[in-house]
Amino acid sequence: MVTLHVTLRDGEVRSVQGRPGRSVMETIRDGGIDEVMAICGGSCSCATCHVYIDPAFADLMPPQRPDENDLLDCSDYRTETSRLSCQLRITPEFDGLRLTVAPED
Repeated sequence: MVTLHVTLRDGEVRSVQGRPGRSVMETIRDGGIDEVMAICGGSCSCATCHVYIDPAFADLMPPQRPDENDLLDCSDYRTETSRLSCQLRITPEFDGLRLTVAPED
């Protein structure tokens, strides 16, 4: 199991456990965090699972695909560390990953 540390919009930090191969979005939702809406269910057709990745973990993230990049461009809250959590598959190297749920658009 891999531990992810998720900062909620109110600043509370919750830790959730996930299995390698599962998406970060699924892991967050399965961990009882409902701030990640993921309306499209992980098909990369909305941006309601937008998160900010701690810069210390940026090198572990896979490159953004064009569709993820396009969706993030529609967000008023996009930053250099923005990602769609549905597009990130957990690997053992993600253990200890820190991320923050982005504000709702």
